[in-house]
Amino acid sequence: MAEAYGGPEVLSLTESDVPPPGPGEVTVRAMAIGTNPVDYKLYSGAMGDDPAALPMPVGQELAGVVTAAGEDAEGPAGPLSPGTDVIAFPVPGAYATELTVPASSVVPKPPELSWEAAAGLMLAGGTAVHALTVVGAGEGETLLIHGASGGVGLLAVQIAVADGARVIGTASERRLESVERYGATAIPYGPGLLERVREAAPGGVDAVVDTSGTREAIDASLELVPDRARIVSILAFDRGDTGIKLIGAAPNADSGTEIRANAWRRLVELARQGELEVVVARRYSLAEAAEAHRFLAEGHPGGKVVLLP
Repeated sequence: MAEAYGGPEVLSLTESDVPPPGPGEVTVRAMAIGTNPVDYKLYSGAMGDDPAALPMPVGQELAGVVTAAGEDAEGPAGPLSPGTDVIAFPVPGAYATELTVPASSVVPKPPELSWEAAAGLMLAGGTAVHALTVVGAGEGETLLIHGASGGVGLLAVQIAVADGARVIGTASERRLESVERYGATAIPYGPGLLERVREAAPGGVDAVVDTSGTREAIDASLELVPDRARIVSILAFDRGDTGIKLIGAAPNADSGTEIRANAWRRLVELARQGELEVVVARRYSLAEAAEAHRFLAEGHPGGKVVLLP
């Protein structure tokens, strides 16, 4: 819970009763909780500082076990009952040991995913599916992914490879191997990026997914892809005047509500088939949420950061 607006120091653990599930609700005992940069951005004040929103529950996704189900508790994949392993997203206040949530936000967890991986799948995965849907890179096309070693980037790499695209991913020198592990050609970002991409893709680049938001990434993309509608960014909100597609929560971006609401179908199926792995970079206890957010804010986690109740 964020008691005020500010840095991670405003977070505190609080005790509260968990209400029993009403009609269309389930109670879930958390086994792992996903963290995302938006979690700390919300209480930082960067996205608004309305005092009425305090104290602010934190978090949006978790994986756990249904402990109780209300009447007509049916999720997108069907009825839910106690004992079912599930993923819950979006569920405001996911930083909790147990939570009562709408059944409409709950889907079964594939047994192929660990608790930690499942907890970090939906928000980043939904973003990856949204971005790839917008640019439409498919069989035989060349897709450039900026920031390919991050939480969204690594999932986008795997989904695009499963779709038959040839993927080039940018990352720091120390993350190149992790990108190549999933079937992409990895190149370092930094001075000379444009030339390295052209060398890696002599036939040209058909589409770009940018998860870094850097000027370097967008400038290179504009040089490489004539069709601006096939360049999508999840962070470069100040570059909308270039004609690229912006997605996410910014005022001038496409929220992709329907795409993201249904992304779980693709994500769960790929995970079940063994074609999608969620890389967990670091684990913290729930009591260490502030420390986890400080690590996230450094900007290069190399995968998902999860909390363990």
